[in-house]
Amino acid sequence: MITGKNYIGNRLAGKGSKTYKTFNPKLNIENDQNFVEATTEEINEAVFLASDAYITYNQKSGTEKAMFLKSIADEILALDDALIQMYCTESGLPDGRAKGERGRTIGQLNAFAALLEEGSWVDATIDTAEPDRTPAPKPDLRKMLVPLGPTVVFGASNFPFAFSTAGGDTAAALAAGCPVIVKSHPMHAGTGEMVASAVIKAAEKTGMPNGVFSNLNSSGIEVGVQLVKHPQVKAVGFTGSIKGGRALFDLAAQREEPIPVFAEMGSINPVVILPKALDNRAEELAKTYANSITVGSGQFCTNPGLLLGIKGAGLTQFIQSLSDEIIKVEPSCMLHPNIIGAYEKNKRKALDQSGLKVTADYSAEVDTNYARQAIVTVDGKIFAENSRLHQEVFGPFSMVVQCEDANQLQSIISNLEGQLTGTIISDENEISNYSMVVAALQNRVGRIIFNGVPTGVEVCPAMQHGGPYPASTDSRFTAVGTQSIKRWVRPFSFQDWPDNLLPNELKNSNPLEIMRSVNNQQTKDAI
Repeated sequence: MITGKNYIGNRLAGKGSKTYKTFNPKLNIENDQNFVEATTEEINEAVFLASDAYITYNQKSGTEKAMFLKSIADEILALDDALIQMYCTESGLPDGRAKGERGRTIGQLNAFAALLEEGSWVDATIDTAEPDRTPAPKPDLRKMLVPLGPTVVFGASNFPFAFSTAGGDTAAALAAGCPVIVKSHPMHAGTGEMVASAVIKAAEKTGMPNGVFSNLNSSGIEVGVQLVKHPQVKAVGFTGSIKGGRALFDLAAQREEPIPVFAEMGSINPVVILPKALDNRAEELAKTYANSITVGSGQFCTNPGLLLGIKGAGLTQFIQSLSDEIIKVEPSCMLHPNIIGAYEKNKRKALDQSGLKVTADYSAEVDTNYARQAIVTVDGKIFAENSRLHQEVFGPFSMVVQCEDANQLQSIISNLEGQLTGTIISDENEISNYSMVVAALQNRVGRIIFNGVPTGVEVCPAMQHGGPYPASTDSRFTAVGTQSIKRWVRPFSFQDWPDNLLPNELKNSNPLEIMRSVNNQQTKDAI
């Protein structure tokens, strides 16, 4: 079933001489299949196909695009256990995680399909003409969202389904009307090819133009660089490291025609545990956070890497209990030797900083590529003065910062880099006494959680998965939920345009029966 080739539209191609293999981290061996890296010729062909497809795909109705997305979901499910086995072989993640993530991916595709079928997402806004207005007549103006054009999506290492080939970025871009070229992640190229085959089958079954989707292999950065630089590419989606995301952002900005890069990058997701909560339930919170820190070997962008509290008996008890509980958790396999190598390197960098105290460091023997979890603690003053302590350690690692008082806690939060999430743990309404702490946290994050854990991202319209840089490159947008479609569109106005030539979304009769703003009134009525 796996060919190791690239999908250039609906054609499999593998002209290149550069090949690579994926890796089974559980068995600590390379997988058998060779994958052929896309050549410059193949990259250009994929982009020009996408550019041609855009002209046709852009004109497809919401209902037609919805059928395409639902068909992708059906074709992914049709791959059944073979796809699940490939996912596990390339990621080291368990069967249950694979099926759960597949379910999330199916849910995302169907959610965007429902959004398209309803149709109001285009934000149709109409201001009718006033020819008799003085001193100057008012023109007829009608505005809606239109797709940007061919979009490049980079697969993520830690979500082979949900943030990769047919994941959230791809689903949102296709829903918006943008053809997609996926730069497949080299760690799960086989999974990517299988999912790509499902997308291609769905495109053919639903009559989508050839080139609406392509999937390109690459073992390094070369293919991605060429794609971002290509003049026919109009937008980029990325989930990964700060270094990788910033490099793409800079490349896109340096183009003759700069284009947007929507990158979701690093985050340490600060958790503030207020004093009464620590006094009342330090041990309970410790168990909860030991599980949150270690779930999936800590390989989540929302992993709680920073815990903050005010010095006292409650915080001392919490640190002790957390250290005891986290050692009880059985270590699990990380995604790839490169991932665990980076984890161990970054953990060592953190541990080498002065003023840190290691309170838990799993020391028992573990299988190859299994991560040893760790907890460290540091005084608030030392943390504030050493920005190296603020950096993400991607894996089952967390740092507890012991603050002198609420003022220092607020100051530390205010000086953090941008984050995806922030969490407040509060008992007995004590949060009302920490309004400035809450305000400081809100200014640094995209989502704030009350009495919970940041791990787990609900896919729904109200979800905000993004935040101030470097959590993401544009904090105005989300990478999760149907609102993420707005990354791949731009507003466009028609002035004094003949009604019969307008898109259906803007015609007087409102044939799609969508909700529109007409002269500042929300309505589905015809004009």
